[in-house]
Amino acid sequence: MANERMADDTAAPDEVLTAVGPRLRALRQQRAVTLAQLSAATGISVSTLSRLESGGRRPTLELLLPLARFHRVPLDDLVGAPETGDPRVRLRSVVRNGVTIVPLTRRPGGVQAYKMIYPPGGRPGEPEQQVHEGYEWLYVLSGRCRLLLGSHELTLEAGEVAEFDTRTPHWFGNPDDRPLEILSLFGPQGERLHVRARPSPVRRDLG
Repeated sequence: MANERMADDTAAPDEVLTAVGPRLRALRQQRAVTLAQLSAATGISVSTLSRLESGGRRPTLELLLPLARFHRVPLDDLVGAPETGDPRVRLRSVVRNGVTIVPLTRRPGGVQAYKMIYPPGGRPGEPEQQVHEGYEWLYVLSGRCRLLLGSHELTLEAGEVAEFDTRTPHWFGNPDDRPLEILSLFGPQGERLHVRARPSPVRRDLG
């Protein structure tokens, strides 16, 4: 019995590590990043990355840490670590028209939060602006966002925010050759974000 338990315990880590390769490939493909681009960003050779994804190279902490940083995911997500009472929301992502949408809230109604990942490059043709009830707040996490609001066109850089009434014709997407990541908050008509506190200006002593 002890030998059987020991065998099971040693088999479990192998199964976990075997699943790392497909996760790495799925993350890279969701972001439309090539092996060469990933290699340049992480310092890991293309051949090593390819063997990691195919299961020909055993993943190590030295390899997984830079990959987790690049993909902006916890290390636990790469290795499929079991949940341990983590209260954070973990909802399944969906892909629509090439855009990966990760819901960040569970409650029905009210303001809904999403992380949206756009692959590099825009779709051909002139974007079609949409109109619907609601109010939207966008924050660019990385990349650049092209935002059309009626007759106005804006380019939002990483760290910039835009908010607008969605009854205004609008469209936003990725004009660049690198992935775009957006944090989107969407609420019913008339429901906006309310700032309850603002930082006080720093006082400087002139004495």
